[in-house]
Amino acid sequence: MTKHVFVTGTDTEVGKTRISVGLIKVLQQQGLKVAAMKPVASGCEWQDGQWKNEDALALIQQADIKLPYSQVNPYAFEPAIAPHLAAEQIGQTISLNRIETQFAAMQLQADAIVVEGAGGWLVPLNDKQTIADLAKALQLPVVLVVAIKLGCINHALLTVQAIADSGLTLVGWVANDFLQDHQSTAIIQSLTDRISSPCLGIVPKLADNEDASAYLNL
Repeated sequence: MTKHVFVTGTDTEVGKTRISVGLIKVLQQQGLKVAAMKPVASGCEWQDGQWKNEDALALIQQADIKLPYSQVNPYAFEPAIAPHLAAEQIGQTISLNRIETQFAAMQLQADAIVVEGAGGWLVPLNDKQTIADLAKALQLPVVLVVAIKLGCINHALLTVQAIADSGLTLVGWVANDFLQDHQSTAIIQSLTDRISSPCLGIVPKLADNEDASAYLNL
């Protein structure tokens, strides 16, 4: 697997952070020094004189390379809404150049970097660019997190096609099994049959303190 990876999801609240933290741990188990990045985050709380996001903080806690919060999460917004709308509310524009600069600085220190997107693949960042444009700017291979639930087959296959259209490599996908019932096996098999990239793991519904890394195979 490529050392640096971009984690996206079929939607918001599909478990991207849990899987990203698990991927960091898997890379660490391979002897790599790992940094993490959450370039854009909404739904932040005021801590230590700045807006901070709980997902970004979870990534920071697991990562080996300890960096300033503002480098890990350059764009942090208070309202839990789409990033471009949150930025507009405070008269700010999300710049991919700023994120690229912070990422380039991380590359000098880390063997591997796990970058977690916001929402789904085509979530707008500004008037013209989306999360897909961010992944393209960083030139990262992609891991897709699929929440196994009603409607996920359509969401997953559309996202897989969009990633391919972006010219990026989908290195694999993770089944985050929210259902854990008789439907799950059939849904996961349907996705396996239709997605050429490998399934990197089937993760059951975990308690808050449980680790996803044991279910991931890289």
